[in-house]
Amino acid sequence: MHTSAEETRFVSTHLLRILVADDHDLVRQGLRSLLTEPPGWTVCGEATNGHEAVALARQLRPDVAVVDIHMPGMDGLQATREILAVGFHTEILILTLDESGEVVQAATEAGARGIVMKSDAARDLVAAVAALARHEPFYTSKASQIIVRNLARPLGASSVNPVTLTGRERDVAILVAEGLGNKQIGITLGISAKTVESHRHNIMRKLGLKSSADLVRYAVRDGLVQA
Repeated sequence: MHTSAEETRFVSTHLLRILVADDHDLVRQGLRSLLTEPPGWTVCGEATNGHEAVALARQLRPDVAVVDIHMPGMDGLQATREILAVGFHTEILILTLDESGEVVQAATEAGARGIVMKSDAARDLVAAVAALARHEPFYTSKASQIIVRNLARPLGASSVNPVTLTGRERDVAILVAEGLGNKQIGITLGISAKTVESHRHNIMRKLGLKSSADLVRYAVRDGLVQA
């Protein structure tokens, strides 16, 4: 899910506090350099492991936390769960070198709303953080392909009690699965981004889904989009 330069600039006009968690000094330096370039963005804290990330999240209440999935002591997945449990509405972006379907799915199930492969960070990190700052999910093309391929587990309503989406809900589900954000979907369908968010909430509730990744898998499984 990609974010335009115009949308990134919009987010950049607001003060955005970002927490970075990675156990490698050079990686943190590179992330800090990328994340302090947009106007109004600041790295408010840096953690070297999951325990530090959780403690700093509680103390600093960042808008977005960029968390490496593999860290000593407490990994990024557990840190994600604990940060989200605090209830400060911090959005989590997971960084990973591992492109396996299991890792990508585990990250989404932990509650992360964005995944960026470390190999893609220079190109996608700023756009990803901008999307999460607007409380929209972000998946790079690699992560999206992994999610789509990971179709093994059944999703949504059971065959005994099937759930029917309205025509507009199906339209929204298709566009979400194709990687569009709320604003882009609203423009495409001629409705507001707030209305799109309401449709997304209803879709997730009806189908018993927990993440945008689950919605992508549902759309592919039911033939709304092509894998």
